[in-house]
Amino acid sequence: MTARVPAIIVHGGAGPSPADGLEELRAAMRAAAAAGWARLSEGGTSLDAVEAAVRLLEDHPRFNAGRGAVLTAAGTVELDASIMEGDRLRCGAVAAVSGIANPISLARRVLEDGRHVLLVAGGALAFARAHGIPECDPDSLITDRQRQRWIERRGSAGAPQATAAHPEGARDVPRGTVGAVALDARGTMAAATSTGGTPGQLPGRVGDSALIGCGTYAESTIGGVSCTGAGEAIIRTALAYRALALLKDADDPDYAAKVAVDVLVSDGRGDGGLILLDWRGRGGFASSSPFMPVAWQSPTLPSPVVGF
Repeated sequence: MTARVPAIIVHGGAGPSPADGLEELRAAMRAAAAAGWARLSEGGTSLDAVEAAVRLLEDHPRFNAGRGAVLTAAGTVELDASIMEGDRLRCGAVAAVSGIANPISLARRVLEDGRHVLLVAGGALAFARAHGIPECDPDSLITDRQRQRWIERRGSAGAPQATAAHPEGARDVPRGTVGAVALDARGTMAAATSTGGTPGQLPGRVGDSALIGCGTYAESTIGGVSCTGAGEAIIRTALAYRALALLKDADDPDYAAKVAVDVLVSDGRGDGGLILLDWRGRGGFASSSPFMPVAWQSPTLPSPVVGF
């Protein structure tokens, strides 16, 4: 690939406006973008960058990924993640995984292994053990806030319910799905997405974040995308792939992001958002939800820029 100007963009999930903690969210987004940028500035690959950014957000309890993920109807954590490299369309994904704190790193190992694209549940966990991916106590990923929310949902007939249009339910939930897109100096694009799913989902449910072309897609000659929001709606519209098709036609990242979200709402019948980079490193993002934290960095920016 021809040398490019590197760039990274990160999102922390589309959903309702938070009642508090804006500074905490701003700091987390800035740290995630900086973690990815550090890999790029050291000469690392775009895969290194998106993995580093997403891992940081998986470790942060205010996001619906890794520690802090929402609970299923059974009160358990089931995590989905995917990662893709846009030169050779290499990709890896895992779904309905328990006991892995950083599913994005497990997804990358699936990518590097090369035999499969998507592993789920017990098969993904067996693969993790065979490849030395650290396990954790599944209960260690459950925060007090999410446990209390699960109890309230079960115990109150008037408790907020997740819907296709409002997948997050209550307004005090931690932020949603997380993701990152990066372009490295070699011109290679990568994208990654990680989530705990939808509050109260049936055990075994898999959303868009584990599905290449829906929640995540990257093609180095066009761009890369990471999506967030109502998973079933994103799946119905193959949103990530659709966004890159729009970007290829329009050559305008902001326009492509906006039109893709319009398609999500009108055809997919759900809310959400996405971030993207084009092959030049120009970024764009859009959301139909009230709030979606985003951060980005490039050589022209001395520190990450954060927006909501």
